[in-house]
Amino acid sequence: MKKRKPMNIVRNCLVSALFLLSFGTVCGENVEKQPVDFVNPYMGNISHLLVPTFPTVHLPHGMLRVIPERGDYTGGLLHGLPLIVTSHRGRSAFNLSPYQGRSEGIAPVLSYSYDQEKLKPYYYEVYLDDQETEVRYAPSHQSAIYRIKYTQSNMPVYLILNSHDGEMKVEGNKVRGVQNLGNNTRVYLYLEIEQMPLQAGRWKENAIDGSSKVAQGRDAYVVLYYGDRPQTLNLRYGISFISEEQAEKNVRRELDDYNVEALAGKGYDLWNEALSKIKVEGKSETDKTVFYTSLYRCFERPVCISEDGRYFSAYDGQVHEDGGKPFYTDDWLWDTYRAAHPLRVLIDPERETDIIRSFLTMTDQSKEGWMPTFPGVTGDSRGMNCNHGVATVIDAYRKGLRGFDLEKAYLACKKGIEEKTLIPWSGAPAGWLDEFYKKNGYIPALSPGEKETVPNVGPFEKRQPIAVTLGTSYDQWCLSRIAEALGKAEEAAYYLKCSYNYRNVFNAETGFFHPKDKDGKFIEPFDYRFSGGMGARDYYDENNAWIYRWDVQHNIADLVNLMGGKEAFVKNLDQMFVEPLGKSKYEFYAQLPDHTGNVGQFSMANEPSLHIPYLYNYAGQPWKTQKRIRALLKQWFRNDLMGVPGDEDGGGMSAFVAFSMMGFYPVTPGMPAYIIGSPAFERATLDLGGGKYFEIEAVNCSDENKYIQSATLNGRNWDKSWFSHDDIKAGGKLVLLMGNRPNRNWGIASPPPSAAQE
Repeated sequence: MKKRKPMNIVRNCLVSALFLLSFGTVCGENVEKQPVDFVNPYMGNISHLLVPTFPTVHLPHGMLRVIPERGDYTGGLLHGLPLIVTSHRGRSAFNLSPYQGRSEGIAPVLSYSYDQEKLKPYYYEVYLDDQETEVRYAPSHQSAIYRIKYTQSNMPVYLILNSHDGEMKVEGNKVRGVQNLGNNTRVYLYLEIEQMPLQAGRWKENAIDGSSKVAQGRDAYVVLYYGDRPQTLNLRYGISFISEEQAEKNVRRELDDYNVEALAGKGYDLWNEALSKIKVEGKSETDKTVFYTSLYRCFERPVCISEDGRYFSAYDGQVHEDGGKPFYTDDWLWDTYRAAHPLRVLIDPERETDIIRSFLTMTDQSKEGWMPTFPGVTGDSRGMNCNHGVATVIDAYRKGLRGFDLEKAYLACKKGIEEKTLIPWSGAPAGWLDEFYKKNGYIPALSPGEKETVPNVGPFEKRQPIAVTLGTSYDQWCLSRIAEALGKAEEAAYYLKCSYNYRNVFNAETGFFHPKDKDGKFIEPFDYRFSGGMGARDYYDENNAWIYRWDVQHNIADLVNLMGGKEAFVKNLDQMFVEPLGKSKYEFYAQLPDHTGNVGQFSMANEPSLHIPYLYNYAGQPWKTQKRIRALLKQWFRNDLMGVPGDEDGGGMSAFVAFSMMGFYPVTPGMPAYIIGSPAFERATLDLGGGKYFEIEAVNCSDENKYIQSATLNGRNWDKSWFSHDDIKAGGKLVLLMGNRPNRNWGIASPPPSAAQE
């Protein structure tokens, strides 16, 4: 196979569309497919139940992201063309609607029948068939280009530009706009068209009012008219969270012309560079597609919002100098701390350092000084439960990252846990429930039908007492590790003791974590599948007790003991994967819509499940992890429109796939150890930076040969089902000899580390 030509040659060969790249050919030659060529953004575009995994066009961690404006892949209409999505899974700000037809068809946003859609991470193309209009698009970091080709004869040509809530201004071939996003945050638009319109202005009484250049309010829009003949319009635009002037500067800095193919070629280069941080080798093209598509998802968030060395912060409503350090936001930490952040520690430690530094800057700019939990462009939504930003800090620190202030991080994390309420989806100060937790070591539950009396507890999200107790126990373990690193022995001991609070809600008779009332009595009667109402939120969160049975990430060894030892622990794990739903599917999912991707009571579709298949390693039966991981990957992550089992959450779930297909996983962020599974590839090589590489070679790897027979790490015989970060931080090689039957003697000598053993 020939290797791909240098990209300056490739860009000259892109001609009109990028389908050549899709089929691995350039200028008529067969070439070796690159990592970006395997990415299929349509994977998962039809949801199993809740939110689909949208096909996002953007550059790695780029501020400017767009998705087709439709519900999911089955949507038969596009609602205009997008200009920017300001948050993960959010709707577009602004809207662009090309139109060729009579004036009575003009509206703020037009809906189109469409066909011939082609979408790559760096490029979008679609044919608006009723309009007979061809659209091509490519993004940069904060700007982008559209090429719109109108082909109808003798029909008026228009462009419609809309702000859903704000203002649009048109002057000649330039359009400026602003849209309110809420919580003191605005997004600004500067757009220019290469061709000068014949008329432009606000739409009024079914015509362009050329004397009125400004439209304001809800769905404010302006219209540009280009005559009554087929033609092609070239548009380039910039986006800013600072000002309209900065949006124009972003265009000038990033775009020299209106060449959409050349810009797509640059995007191809950048994506290939990012995805090439991990190179996988194997016979299955499908496996490579699943892997690189999952890896692409890990680069959607968080986004860098520094613009020419400045950024707008919703945390204090001010524009700041970034001091040469990029500022990142849009990161749902409840989802991403588990695997997305640990993956970035390995392959992009400088960016991970900048991200953590951004979190700490947010605490400086906010009046409370609490570590963020769901940082976004408009501020911290305080989504979900617990305070898992602390896990990103200690995981990075214990794996060698030093470019942030650990003392500041400790104080911010401590305040977030001690001063902010533990009530889910709340940014209120601590109150009665929090004091109860500090005194008694658990969040008290209400009995069925008991009225809620605590302010700030939402009518839908509820107290989630088991989820919060278990999650906070983990957070406090993370805090204890930071305290220890800082030499705060007394505080380290205190938080380490708190990290065992999960024991306070463990029911030894049943082996489940079971909600207790304020008097210390277990809620009875109780069904571990269905008690707790919608999403089991009265007691858990989105998943039932079968999932939260294993939510002690930091201390699996102690959980093994609580369940009565390794044999009982494995028996309980086994039972989870065969336990019936207990109701018909429509009844089960009507109550637990996040609990999809079922294998028995296990849910592949939700983040608290991700570490569970690896827990067999802690109980001396790693071959069961090897079997289960391979099965789950094949069952639930596929190169098709339903190939993602649940809410992917911008890398939260996809990082699990990337890790697992390579053959290892960070069960406990904050513990510098990786648990070995079963690699899907014959070879995977991670670029750790600085000329260091970690390689996993799986000899005889195949669908059947999923079981590890023996191993070496850095040339030494390896009989552990895990390895430490220190083992690989300078580079190294893990060699696994694979076979089609379990070796029940491999990997049982030394269980992975837990808090009880530190």
